[in-house]
Amino acid sequence: MAEIDAAAPEPVDVLIERAGAAVAEAAAEVMGGRFGRRVVVLAGPGNNGADGRAAARRLRRRGARVRVFSATDAPETLPAADLYVDAAFGTGLSRPYTPPRRGQPDAPVLAVDIPSGLDGLTGESLGGPVWPARRTVTFAALKPGLLFGEGPAVCGETTVADIGLAVGDDDGDACGLLTEADIEPLPAGTGATHKWHSAALVVAGSPGMGGAAALACEAAVRSGARMIHLSTSAEAGTVSFLEAVRSEPPLAVDADRFDVCAAGPGLGTGEQAAKRLADALALELPTVIDADGLRLLDDPAVAAAMDRCLSRSVPVVLTPHDAELEAATGSRPGPDRIAAARAAAAQTQAVVLLKGGPTVVADPHGRARIVSSGDSRLASAGTGDVLTGMIAGRLAAFGSPRLLHRVAEAAHLHGRAAASAAGEAARLLASDVLDALRTVTP
Repeated sequence: MAEIDAAAPEPVDVLIERAGAAVAEAAAEVMGGRFGRRVVVLAGPGNNGADGRAAARRLRRRGARVRVFSATDAPETLPAADLYVDAAFGTGLSRPYTPPRRGQPDAPVLAVDIPSGLDGLTGESLGGPVWPARRTVTFAALKPGLLFGEGPAVCGETTVADIGLAVGDDDGDACGLLTEADIEPLPAGTGATHKWHSAALVVAGSPGMGGAAALACEAAVRSGARMIHLSTSAEAGTVSFLEAVRSEPPLAVDADRFDVCAAGPGLGTGEQAAKRLADALALELPTVIDADGLRLLDDPAVAAAMDRCLSRSVPVVLTPHDAELEAATGSRPGPDRIAAARAAAAQTQAVVLLKGGPTVVADPHGRARIVSSGDSRLASAGTGDVLTGMIAGRLAAFGSPRLLHRVAEAAHLHGRAAASAAGEAARLLASDVLDALRTVTP
């Protein structure tokens, strides 16, 4: 954003007036009007403060009673108001900031660009209290801090105002938020389509872990695969997904019949599990690796098989949560989760889906997608197995071109299914997500 601001095609004063207009409009919406409303603007010394002062001028002209206070010289307690406009500091702030008290604490707050005191990259507090906003008006593009850390809790409703800054296609390709409009419907097929068009191989399950294999298989079918072949151990127990063709190790299949392989759910982490994963990678299919599979990546046979895949440009997708990322790469993600996912993708030369709130998907070229449709209820047993199957299903349906986008689509639909299934419920079962897939998958 600093580079985009510096390359702005129009004078700063023009951009400030446009930003002020957007803030004034949002203020009127939050207050339900302008005339006679009391507004207190806390304005800093930079462009955020200038945006706040421009909004103040517009609100005054429409009958609001507006008082502007300097963020660097404000009284301990601001006067009572119907609305407080937080225009103190933006994404350039790098030190702790303590705002004054609000004379009417229950009055709504409107934040300009980002709530003051919030780190623009991580969403963490810089060390001081942050006014929780009912609404945040940001400019040109979303800032990561609005989506990560404390951001969602303190930003309220977030809207992006176009003020004429040139956010080009290259910037969007680098890092973007996936939305419902980005989801492509599953292909309908043709009269020549049969079950081996869009087939997935699932290598999963170990003694007592048949459920993980079943969840991945069913999710793959509901997400686009037409045929599932499950390779699982005899000791895995009953696998309830009856539509899968089932075989036992060693893996002996015709790789040409499959579009994708999903490996890892319930696989175990012993010597036999490592051999099964290495055999799966040796097929050189586009491969999604999750769960136990991620903890086997440093096994010599697995590492050698993965190196062969990557040297032949075979797509590999890794889907870790924080602890699994540490096991796979040796580093736990820090507060900047976009940077962590990008670093992991560069290190492994795979597409990395870093689970969390929100989820980040990155590829080795540094491109990233952010998926914010899920929430903390997805941190429950089996939901990761469902996500693995969903990624495999979409790759079976669409192929591996646009790999980053397909993986992000699956993550978005995973979150949407969870929201559809759970509503306001505090707990979520993996089977609930499976059941909801039919209602959210276009």
